[in-house]
Amino acid sequence: MTTVNLLVGGPTEFWPTSLKKHQFNGKWVGADRGNLRLIKMGITPSIAIGDFDSMNQDELNLVKHHVKTIISSSPIKDDTDTELGLKITMDHFNFDQINIFGATGGRIDHFLTNLFMMLEPRFRPIVPKVKIIDNQNTINFYLPGKHFIDKENDKHYLAFVPLETMHLTLNDEKYRLNHRLVKYPTSYSSNEFIGQRNHFEFDHGILCVIQSKDK
Repeated sequence: MTTVNLLVGGPTEFWPTSLKKHQFNGKWVGADRGNLRLIKMGITPSIAIGDFDSMNQDELNLVKHHVKTIISSSPIKDDTDTELGLKITMDHFNFDQINIFGATGGRIDHFLTNLFMMLEPRFRPIVPKVKIIDNQNTINFYLPGKHFIDKENDKHYLAFVPLETMHLTLNDEKYRLNHRLVKYPTSYSSNEFIGQRNHFEFDHGILCVIQSKDK
C-alpha cells in the first residue's frame, strides 16, 4: 500500500506517539511550519507547501536547504494549509492512503475546517483514502455502501458521524441502528466494538467514523 503523510500546523502535544517515534512509512508533505518540525525530527519532506509567514528567515532558509520542491502560496488565499496540502498531494502522488497529522487540537475553527473539507466535491474521489490521526483519535471517511471496520488495539470507543443526510445502519456494534434516517450532521458517539470487526452501511453522503480512547 502506498502511503503519503501530511503534517500541518496543529499543536505537537496532540501528535500520536507513533509519529514522535517515526513509526509511519511513506513520503511526507509538510504544510508551513510542519516542514520545520519534520526536518527537526530527521524527516525530509518530499514537498513543502504554505505561505511560510510563521517562519523567520533562518527557519525558511533551513527548509529551502533540505526540501527540493517548495510550493509557496500567498497568505491571502482561499485554501487553508490543510486544503492546499491535500490538493498538492492529489496532484503530485498516486496513493492508497493519506494520513493527516496536526489537524486537530488548538483552534476549533481549524479543526472544523479540516473535518468539513471532505465535503468539498474536489476531494470526493479520495474520501475513502483520507485518515486524520492524533493522540486519541483515528478519523476515517466513507462513501455510500456496505463497509467494515477493524478495531485498533488501543482504542475503546467508536463514533459514527454522518456529515450529510443518509439512512444509516449499524449492523453489529454494541448500539445498533436499522436504516435510521439522519437529516442533519450529528454524532452517534460512545459506541463500542463487538469483537474485532464490525459492519455498517449507508445510502447517501459522507460518513465520518472515529475510533477513540480516553487519555
